[in-house]
Amino acid sequence: MSASTGSPVIELRDVKVHHRTRTGGLFRPGTVKAVNGVDFTISRGETVGIVGESGCGKSTLASVLVGLQAPTSGQVLFHGKPAIKRNAAMRKEFGRSVSVVFQDPATALNPRMTIQDILTDPLQVHGIGNAASRAAKVRELLALVGLPASAAEVTPSQVSGGQRQRVAIARALALDPDIIVADEPTSALDVSVRAQVLNLLSDLKTQLDLGMVFISHDIQTVRYVSDRICVMYFGEIVEEGPAAQVFDNPTNDYTRKLLGAAPSLLHT
Repeated sequence: MSASTGSPVIELRDVKVHHRTRTGGLFRPGTVKAVNGVDFTISRGETVGIVGESGCGKSTLASVLVGLQAPTSGQVLFHGKPAIKRNAAMRKEFGRSVSVVFQDPATALNPRMTIQDILTDPLQVHGIGNAASRAAKVRELLALVGLPASAAEVTPSQVSGGQRQRVAIARALALDPDIIVADEPTSALDVSVRAQVLNLLSDLKTQLDLGMVFISHDIQTVRYVSDRICVMYFGEIVEEGPAAQVFDNPTNDYTRKLLGAAPSLLHT
């Protein structure tokens, strides 16, 4: 896989997300440093893996990347422009450019909507096309993620977990984004279908020249899909580099610990 050399779509500079806690004294409340001074970039055509154990700040960083969480301090740039306080036009552009695939498709997809409606909804919200062109786009999206056209007529509960995640990926692609942030996208799936979904994401990244941020606690899975790996520990990126370099010659003790704890690809 070849990484992009294009300009970053999103760039984080010294981003911090700190939360007050109920611990500590009355005048000195405790602080959780969920993200603590992170620099990060993602461009089209590259997959950047963010790996670390639960509680290290991966999902908080993902929330900043997709605009769901404002940082306590630091800069978020979108195509080189400050993006923390976005005006309406930038919010719309950002919403089209950056999509997210969540961990569990069962909770991410509305169970009462047909798959046709789930995939049409982003197009309607953004005022894209008419009824005929939206229906054509739904057929195109289903084919792109390897689902039959007949899947449009059913609800998420009528398809398997792996197929639901394919629907979630199709929805993330509906607006032709630059970047997809995939937060533990295979951890809720059976082992037998994880590799299929990972292969799909890798194929889509190449086919559509997507940028992808792939977040996982499993360094082996991250290595499988990533051009570049960032290892997070207690809110900080403690190691970063090309996937092969981080995997074969880790410089950080925590990275070595992760590698030692994950001996086989896609293990449970």
